[in-house]
Amino acid sequence: MKETDAERDPGAGQTPDDATASAFASSWNNVRPGSVYTRAQFLDWLSPITPDVLKNASVLELGYGNGSLLVHVAACGPARLVGVELGDTDDVARANLAKSGAHPELIKGDLCEVDVGRFDVVYCIGVLHHLKNPERGVQSVLRHTRPGGRFHAWVYGREGNGIVILVVEPLRKVASRLPWWFTKYFIAAPLVTPYFLWARASEGAARMWPGLRGVLSRLPLHDYTRWISSREFWFFHHVAFDQLVTPQTRYFSEAEVRGFLRDPAIDAESIYVIQRNGNSWKFGGRKRETAAA
Repeated sequence: MKETDAERDPGAGQTPDDATASAFASSWNNVRPGSVYTRAQFLDWLSPITPDVLKNASVLELGYGNGSLLVHVAACGPARLVGVELGDTDDVARANLAKSGAHPELIKGDLCEVDVGRFDVVYCIGVLHHLKNPERGVQSVLRHTRPGGRFHAWVYGREGNGIVILVVEPLRKVASRLPWWFTKYFIAAPLVTPYFLWARASEGAARMWPGLRGVLSRLPLHDYTRWISSREFWFFHHVAFDQLVTPQTRYFSEAEVRGFLRDPAIDAESIYVIQRNGNSWKFGGRKRETAAA
Protein backbone atom coordinates (compact mmCIF):
# COMPACT_ATOMS: atom_id res chain seq x y z
CA MET A 1 0.00 0.00 0.00
CA LYS A 2 1.31 3.47 -0.85
CA GLU A 3 2.60 5.40 2.15
CA THR A 4 0.56 8.54 2.91
CA ASP A 5 1.41 11.73 4.77
CA ALA A 6 -0.61 10.43 7.69
CA GLU A 7 1.46 7.23 7.91
CA ARG A 8 5.02 8.39 7.52
CA ASP A 9 6.94 10.56 10.00
CA PRO A 10 7.25 14.07 8.51
CA GLY A 11 9.18 15.08 11.64
CA ALA A 12 12.02 12.63 11.03
CA GLY A 13 14.32 15.31 9.58
CA GLN A 14 15.45 18.50 11.20
CA THR A 15 12.89 21.30 11.24
CA PRO A 16 13.18 24.91 12.47
CA ASP A 17 10.93 24.07 15.42
CA ASP A 18 12.58 20.87 16.66
CA ALA A 19 14.10 22.55 19.73
CA THR A 20 10.78 24.09 20.71
CA ALA A 21 8.93 20.81 20.20
CA SER A 22 11.48 19.00 22.35
CA ALA A 23 11.17 21.61 25.09
CA PHE A 24 7.40 21.30 25.20
CA ALA A 25 7.61 17.52 25.16
CA SER A 26 9.53 17.80 28.44
CA SER A 27 6.59 19.79 29.78
CA TRP A 28 3.80 17.55 28.50
CA ASN A 29 5.57 14.34 29.49
CA ASN A 30 6.07 15.53 33.05
CA VAL A 31 2.66 16.83 34.05
CA ARG A 32 -0.07 14.90 35.85
CA PRO A 33 -2.15 12.44 33.79
CA GLY A 34 -5.32 13.48 32.03
CA SER A 35 -6.33 16.77 30.48
CA VAL A 36 -4.74 19.76 32.20
CA TYR A 37 -7.76 21.85 31.18
CA THR A 38 -11.24 21.92 32.64
CA ARG A 39 -14.25 21.73 30.35
CA ALA A 40 -14.93 25.41 31.07
CA GLN A 41 -11.42 26.31 29.91
CA PHE A 42 -11.86 24.21 26.78
CA LEU A 43 -15.17 25.92 25.92
CA ASP A 44 -13.60 29.33 26.55
CA TRP A 45 -10.60 28.62 24.31
CA LEU A 46 -12.70 27.27 21.42
CA SER A 47 -15.48 29.87 21.57
CA PRO A 48 -17.15 30.97 19.30
CA ILE A 49 -16.82 27.39 18.03
CA THR A 50 -19.25 25.37 20.13
CA PRO A 51 -19.69 21.63 20.81
CA ASP A 52 -22.60 21.60 18.33
CA VAL A 53 -20.20 22.69 15.58
CA LEU A 54 -17.81 19.87 16.46
CA LYS A 55 -20.47 17.17 16.62
CA ASN A 56 -20.37 14.87 13.56
CA ALA A 57 -17.66 17.06 11.98
CA SER A 58 -14.16 16.18 10.82
CA VAL A 59 -11.82 18.00 13.21
CA LEU A 60 -8.06 18.60 13.18
CA GLU A 61 -5.86 19.91 15.99
CA LEU A 62 -2.44 21.24 14.99
CA GLY A 63 -0.12 20.83 17.98
CA TYR A 64 -1.92 18.47 20.37
CA GLY A 65 0.68 18.24 23.18
CA ASN A 66 -0.48 15.58 25.64
CA GLY A 67 -3.99 15.41 24.14
CA SER A 68 -5.54 17.76 26.71
CA LEU A 69 -7.82 19.50 24.21
CA LEU A 70 -8.42 16.38 22.13
CA VAL A 71 -9.98 14.75 25.20
CA HIS A 72 -12.64 17.47 25.33
CA VAL A 73 -13.18 17.62 21.56
CA ALA A 74 -13.69 13.85 21.47
CA ALA A 75 -16.47 14.21 24.04
CA CYS A 76 -18.33 16.46 21.57
CA GLY A 77 -18.77 13.53 19.17
CA PRO A 78 -16.85 14.46 16.00
CA ALA A 79 -17.12 12.08 13.04
CA ARG A 80 -13.34 12.12 12.68
CA LEU A 81 -10.67 13.55 14.99
CA VAL A 82 -7.01 13.96 14.01
CA GLY A 83 -4.06 15.52 15.83
CA VAL A 84 -0.62 16.56 14.58
CA GLU A 85 2.33 17.01 16.95
CA LEU A 86 6.07 17.44 16.36
CA GLY A 87 7.19 16.64 19.91
CA ASP A 88 7.63 13.13 21.32
CA THR A 89 4.39 13.12 23.32
CA ASP A 90 2.59 10.30 21.53
CA ASP A 91 2.69 7.81 24.43
CA VAL A 92 1.39 10.18 27.08
CA ALA A 93 -1.26 11.57 24.72
CA ARG A 94 -2.53 8.08 23.86
CA ALA A 95 -2.65 7.17 27.55
CA ASN A 96 -4.67 10.31 28.38
CA LEU A 97 -7.04 9.76 25.48
CA ALA A 98 -7.53 6.07 26.28
CA LYS A 99 -8.67 6.96 29.79
CA SER A 100 -11.39 9.14 28.28
CA GLY A 101 -12.41 6.48 25.77
CA ALA A 102 -11.23 8.59 22.81
CA HIS A 103 -9.18 7.17 19.95
CA PRO A 104 -8.30 9.96 17.50
CA GLU A 105 -5.70 9.61 14.78
CA LEU A 106 -2.37 10.95 16.06
CA ILE A 107 0.26 11.98 13.53
CA LYS A 108 3.84 12.92 14.36
CA GLY A 109 5.07 15.72 12.15
CA ASP A 110 5.80 19.39 11.64
CA LEU A 111 2.45 21.16 11.41
CA CYS A 112 3.94 23.60 8.88
CA GLU A 113 4.92 20.77 6.56
CA VAL A 114 2.31 18.01 6.80
CA ASP A 115 -0.73 17.67 4.60
CA VAL A 116 -3.24 15.33 6.21
CA GLY A 117 -6.35 16.30 4.29
CA ARG A 118 -9.15 18.83 4.55
CA PHE A 119 -11.38 19.19 7.60
CA ASP A 120 -14.63 20.83 8.65
CA VAL A 121 -12.93 22.42 11.66
CA VAL A 122 -9.23 23.12 12.19
CA TYR A 123 -7.87 24.66 15.39
CA CYS A 124 -4.43 25.58 16.72
CA ILE A 125 -4.27 26.66 20.36
CA GLY A 126 -1.12 28.07 21.96
CA VAL A 127 1.25 26.95 19.22
CA LEU A 128 1.63 29.65 16.57
CA HIS A 129 3.42 32.05 18.93
CA HIS A 130 6.15 29.45 19.49
CA LEU A 131 6.93 28.81 15.81
CA LYS A 132 9.97 30.22 14.03
CA ASN A 133 7.63 31.17 11.20
CA PRO A 134 4.09 31.65 12.54
CA GLU A 135 2.87 32.81 9.14
CA ARG A 136 3.56 29.30 7.81
CA GLY A 137 1.59 27.93 10.74
CA VAL A 138 -1.41 30.07 9.84
CA GLN A 139 -1.12 28.93 6.24
CA SER A 140 -1.21 25.31 7.41
CA VAL A 141 -4.37 26.00 9.39
CA LEU A 142 -5.98 27.42 6.26
CA ARG A 143 -4.59 24.69 3.99
CA HIS A 144 -6.21 22.00 6.13
CA THR A 145 -9.59 23.75 6.29
CA ARG A 146 -12.03 22.57 3.63
CA PRO A 147 -13.89 25.15 1.51
CA GLY A 148 -16.70 26.41 3.71
CA GLY A 149 -15.01 24.96 6.81
CA ARG A 150 -14.09 26.82 9.99
CA PHE A 151 -10.69 27.55 11.52
CA HIS A 152 -9.74 28.90 14.93
CA ALA A 153 -6.52 29.85 16.71
CA TRP A 154 -5.28 31.39 19.95
CA VAL A 155 -2.03 33.31 20.47
CA TYR A 156 -0.30 35.42 23.10
CA GLY A 157 -1.08 39.11 22.75
CA ARG A 158 1.38 41.99 22.92
CA GLU A 159 -1.34 44.15 24.43
CA GLY A 160 -1.79 43.42 28.13
CA ASN A 161 1.46 41.46 28.49
CA GLY A 162 3.86 44.30 29.19
CA ILE A 163 4.94 42.95 32.56
CA VAL A 164 5.43 39.45 31.12
CA ILE A 165 7.57 40.78 28.28
CA LEU A 166 9.58 42.91 30.72
CA VAL A 167 10.11 40.30 33.47
CA VAL A 168 9.43 36.79 32.16
CA GLU A 169 11.01 37.07 28.71
CA PRO A 170 14.56 37.79 29.96
CA LEU A 171 14.24 34.84 32.36
CA ARG A 172 12.97 32.58 29.57
CA LYS A 173 16.01 33.31 27.43
CA VAL A 174 18.19 31.91 30.23
CA ALA A 175 15.91 29.20 31.65
CA SER A 176 15.21 27.63 28.25
CA ARG A 177 18.92 26.74 27.98
CA LEU A 178 18.95 24.82 31.27
CA PRO A 179 17.91 21.20 31.95
CA TRP A 180 14.12 20.97 31.99
CA TRP A 181 13.99 19.58 35.54
CA PHE A 182 16.05 22.47 36.88
CA THR A 183 13.82 25.03 35.15
CA LYS A 184 10.64 23.33 36.35
CA TYR A 185 11.50 22.72 40.01
CA PHE A 186 14.12 25.33 40.83
CA ILE A 187 13.00 28.31 38.74
CA ALA A 188 9.33 27.99 37.73
CA ALA A 189 8.09 26.64 41.08
CA PRO A 190 9.58 29.29 43.38
CA LEU A 191 8.83 32.11 40.95
CA VAL A 192 5.16 31.24 40.47
CA THR A 193 4.44 30.67 44.17
CA PRO A 194 4.02 34.38 45.05
CA TYR A 195 1.76 34.87 42.01
CA PHE A 196 -0.38 31.90 43.04
CA LEU A 197 -0.76 33.31 46.56
CA TRP A 198 -1.56 36.77 45.17
CA ALA A 199 -4.16 35.41 42.75
CA ARG A 200 -5.94 33.43 45.45
CA ALA A 201 -5.76 36.25 48.02
CA SER A 202 -6.79 39.07 45.67
CA GLU A 203 -9.75 37.19 44.24
CA GLY A 204 -10.84 36.05 47.68
CA ALA A 205 -10.67 39.63 48.92
CA ALA A 206 -12.62 40.90 45.90
CA ARG A 207 -15.40 38.42 46.60
CA MET A 208 -15.58 39.55 50.22
CA TRP A 209 -15.29 43.26 49.42
CA PRO A 210 -16.65 43.91 45.90
CA GLY A 211 -15.47 47.50 46.05
CA LEU A 212 -11.90 46.25 45.65
CA ARG A 213 -12.62 45.08 42.12
CA GLY A 214 -12.24 48.57 40.72
CA VAL A 215 -8.78 48.90 42.26
CA LEU A 216 -7.66 45.42 41.20
CA SER A 217 -8.89 45.96 37.64
CA ARG A 218 -6.25 48.65 37.16
CA LEU A 219 -3.40 46.25 37.98
CA PRO A 220 -1.41 44.37 35.31
CA LEU A 221 -2.82 40.98 34.26
CA HIS A 222 -6.01 41.51 36.26
CA ASP A 223 -8.32 39.65 33.85
CA TYR A 224 -5.86 36.80 33.46
CA THR A 225 -5.32 36.58 37.23
CA ARG A 226 -9.06 36.43 37.78
CA TRP A 227 -9.35 33.64 35.19
CA ILE A 228 -6.55 31.45 36.56
CA SER A 229 -7.21 32.08 40.28
CA SER A 230 -9.60 29.15 40.65
CA ARG A 231 -7.03 26.61 39.48
CA GLU A 232 -4.72 24.55 41.70
CA PHE A 233 -1.04 25.31 42.31
CA TRP A 234 0.07 22.51 39.98
CA PHE A 235 -1.67 24.26 37.07
CA PHE A 236 0.03 27.58 37.88
CA HIS A 237 3.32 25.66 37.98
CA HIS A 238 2.60 23.99 34.64
CA VAL A 239 1.83 27.35 32.98
CA ALA A 240 4.96 28.96 34.44
CA PHE A 241 7.13 26.08 33.25
CA ASP A 242 5.58 26.34 29.77
CA GLN A 243 6.49 30.01 29.70
CA LEU A 244 10.10 29.38 30.69
CA VAL A 245 11.06 26.15 28.93
CA THR A 246 10.51 27.24 25.34
CA PRO A 247 13.35 28.70 23.27
CA GLN A 248 10.93 30.68 21.08
CA THR A 249 8.01 32.95 22.06
CA ARG A 250 6.34 35.84 20.27
CA TYR A 251 3.62 38.24 21.37
CA PHE A 252 1.28 39.46 18.65
CA SER A 253 -0.44 42.82 18.43
CA GLU A 254 -4.04 43.03 17.27
CA ALA A 255 -2.81 44.51 13.98
CA GLU A 256 -0.52 41.50 13.42
CA VAL A 257 -3.37 39.09 14.14
CA ARG A 258 -5.63 40.89 11.69
CA GLY A 259 -2.81 40.67 9.17
CA PHE A 260 -3.02 36.87 9.35
CA LEU A 261 -6.64 37.14 8.22
CA ARG A 262 -6.08 39.11 5.02
CA ASP A 263 -5.77 35.91 3.03
CA PRO A 264 -8.18 35.93 0.04
CA ALA A 265 -9.10 32.32 0.85
CA ILE A 266 -10.94 33.56 3.95
CA ASP A 267 -14.55 34.75 3.83
CA ALA A 268 -14.08 38.34 5.02
CA GLU A 269 -17.55 38.49 6.61
CA SER A 270 -16.77 35.49 8.82
CA ILE A 271 -13.61 36.91 10.43
CA TYR A 272 -13.43 37.47 14.19
CA VAL A 273 -10.66 38.70 16.50
CA ILE A 274 -11.46 38.44 20.21
CA GLN A 275 -9.27 39.54 23.09
CA ARG A 276 -9.11 36.88 25.79
CA ASN A 277 -8.33 37.67 29.43
CA GLY A 278 -6.91 41.03 28.41
CA ASN A 279 -3.61 39.55 27.18
CA SER A 280 -4.21 37.15 24.27
CA TRP A 281 -6.13 36.82 21.02
CA LYS A 282 -8.59 34.31 19.63
CA PHE A 283 -9.16 34.59 15.92
CA GLY A 284 -10.69 32.66 13.08
CA GLY A 285 -13.40 32.48 10.48
CA ARG A 286 -14.51 30.42 7.50
CA LYS A 287 -12.72 29.44 4.34
CA ARG A 288 -14.46 30.57 1.16
CA GLU A 289 -16.57 27.99 -0.64
CA THR A 290 -14.91 29.06 -3.89
CA ALA A 291 -11.69 30.95 -4.59
CA ALA A 292 -11.94 34.74 -4.62
CA ALA A 293 -12.11 36.24 -8.11
